Amino acid sequence: MYMMMDPEIEIVGIVTSYGNVPKEQATANAAYLMQLAGRTDIPIIPGVSQPMEDDYLAFYPEIHGKGIGPIQPPHPLQYQTYPFDTIRFIIEKYKNELILVDTGRSTALATIFILFPEHAKLVHSYYVMGGAFFMPGNATALAEANFYGDPNSSDFVVKSAHNLTITPLNATQFAVITEEMVQAVSKNEKQYYAALIVPVFEYYYDFYQKLMPGIQGAPVHDLLTVMIINHPSLCDYIYYDVHVARCDEVKGMSYIDYRPTSKRGKTRIAVSLDYAAFVEQFNKVMLPE
Repeated sequence: MYMMMDPEIEIVGIVTSYGNVPKEQATANAAYLMQLAGRTDIPIIPGVSQPMEDDYLAFYPEIHGKGIGPIQPPHPLQYQTYPFDTIRFIIEKYKNELILVDTGRSTALATIFILFPEHAKLVHSYYVMGGAFFMPGNATALAEANFYGDPNSSDFVVKSAHNLTITPLNATQFAVITEEMVQAVSKNEKQYYAALIVPVFEYYYDFYQKLMPGIQGAPVHDLLTVMIINHPSLCDYIYYDVHVARCDEVKGMSYIDYRPTSKRGKTRIAVSLDYAAFVEQFNKVMLPE
């Protein structure tokens, strides 16, 4: 919703895959949001249905719902999808202007590196939501959910992507949307997602109230990943090479070599958030005048 509303962002393709819901549901969700915005011109590209090791496949309807929170897209919903190879043509068209943003499991992005390695080198930069450093995970005590969902792909991505920025839980857990912010969006006459925003938020907020009693809102992890593309000053960063553990006991754990003798890496990792600036930017985009 935020990306569709932000005039500073041009979406040239959406890849849908498994994660919180199956790929088919994710695809319908994306198509519905595009139709509400009147943007059926954006290619919707179904991605992957499962992680590289399907033993790790799990969905989380209790967190984000079986659809878009409690909302199901109308059925039947008519929309067009494009083959995965469309990604190659999009890269060829935009080359070093194109930014790839991955806010889900890493499988589809890893597949791009596997199928189109030379094209992947043409992309300007990569933004990935995932990981947790020096702090607990949210899928296990050690792992964040995206990296936990397909650690093989996540490790492949962090080792393959150039000009990579990662937004881990260190920063995203503080990207909290409050009920007051959401109510304001729902009352904005120029906001074409106004009718959806409250029920979607309340479904997610209910989960977080059970998880963290007393929390004043719900963190929207993926939103921060998108925001810092044009507003990097929202976060502070460290630069290290990232690794993702793949063994069962530590599966999905992200880590860096933080020893004093270790060398500075190339991956930019967000480690803190300017919350006041985050709220200001949210309101600027989601409350159009």
